[in-house]
Amino acid sequence: MFWYSVLAVLGFLFLLSVALPVPRRIWAFWIYTWKYVWLWIADVLRLRKLVMGDRWVKLTRPMLIRMWCEDMGPTFIKFGQIIASSAGMFPDPYVKEFQKVLDRVKPFAFADVQRTLEEELGTEKAAHLVDIQPKQLASASIAQVHLAKLRDGTEVVIKVQRPGIIPRCMADMKLMRFLARIVAKLKKDAELANPVGVVDDFTQTLTEELDFRKEAENLDRFNDIMRELGHKHIHAPIPHHEYTTRKVLVMTRFVGLRVDKFEEIRARGIDGETKLVDGLRAWFQCVVFYGFFHGDVHAGNLMLLDDETIGFLDFGIVGRFDDDDRYLVTDYMIAFASGNYKRLAEIIVEMAGAPDSLDMDGFVKDLADTYSPLLTLSFGEVNYADFLPGIQRTATRHRMRMPNEFILITKQLLYFDRYAKALAPKLNVFTDPRLVLGMMQDIQKARMQAEAKKSAAAKPS
Repeated sequence: MFWYSVLAVLGFLFLLSVALPVPRRIWAFWIYTWKYVWLWIADVLRLRKLVMGDRWVKLTRPMLIRMWCEDMGPTFIKFGQIIASSAGMFPDPYVKEFQKVLDRVKPFAFADVQRTLEEELGTEKAAHLVDIQPKQLASASIAQVHLAKLRDGTEVVIKVQRPGIIPRCMADMKLMRFLARIVAKLKKDAELANPVGVVDDFTQTLTEELDFRKEAENLDRFNDIMRELGHKHIHAPIPHHEYTTRKVLVMTRFVGLRVDKFEEIRARGIDGETKLVDGLRAWFQCVVFYGFFHGDVHAGNLMLLDDETIGFLDFGIVGRFDDDDRYLVTDYMIAFASGNYKRLAEIIVEMAGAPDSLDMDGFVKDLADTYSPLLTLSFGEVNYADFLPGIQRTATRHRMRMPNEFILITKQLLYFDRYAKALAPKLNVFTDPRLVLGMMQDIQKARMQAEAKKSAAAKPS
């Protein structure tokens, strides 16, 4: 009787662990981890080659981790996509391997799309969306996009969230944070890389991405900024708020070319360099004047549209700076563009703090060695694969933690780099007069506006 009771309790605990989100994800973590450990062992012992024969391909560590992330699902695929889009921040073999998850995310069934639309919008309002294409236009880790029309014939795209993704992602974030805490305790100098902070930032970003109402607000905000700045030729899709919920986003359709379709751009005779300079200028102005900017400007999120305008897509991730940080970031840009590495070091210390033992002269010299290629070389000549690791090495050497704001800004430049090499190989964002002079004017104007605002606030009413 005793053993029956023990088995009953164990069975109940097992069922409970499978039913609850976090324990269930822990089970998945260990099951998939051991799956790929055994695959690796079988590969080392050549057992897989014996079984597969001519079809055998050696499983590298990046391949095993990429397949593990695919099995673990959307949250880990999303993290893998960050790796794939961050050349220089991660080892090159991992960046190349994880590029396979950028456009190979398994789609979910069209029946789930229809069910989500009816649950979120209601049957009557969902019926306003007609001619929905059953085959997805794109399938990503968080959502799927389908072409459709409104009843009046307006062409739109519908972004629909993956079923059940919210509780799974929240459970995965708790698991990731637990693992990050272990890494922070076990790995030497890990506190400088701040793995827990990285996961916390990822969690905050992902939480915002999972609410499409926030993305709709970001689209409106960007379009408002472009109108205020007079950029009639740069815009984001217009959201249809009456059909937008936490899990559904309906917006105008963009028709054109992704900015990395280099051959087609050249074949159409489009001046890719001018378009790129215009896009970069608008992006910088968002930072300087508003402290709000697109935080995921990889090539898939920037389009050259058929009406000769520029389209920014996917505003699930945006960067935001308060006024103090915005001013420091503009100081950073000025110090960077002018090669004033002493001032650059002072700004970094002001934002991130510094250890008592900091060798300021040595820090300035190492910053110059790391950053100077961006001033002396064109985009096409810079070795970005070593740039961000060089920043991290400099930070670790001086026991500094580089401000997340600088990393975010630099990361967007890495995104621009991929297509700048093809569209404008001679362009240097920090020396091109169209950008540098404009940036200086924008910064001066922003400072004057800020001073006028402070003076107005200080005057007695």
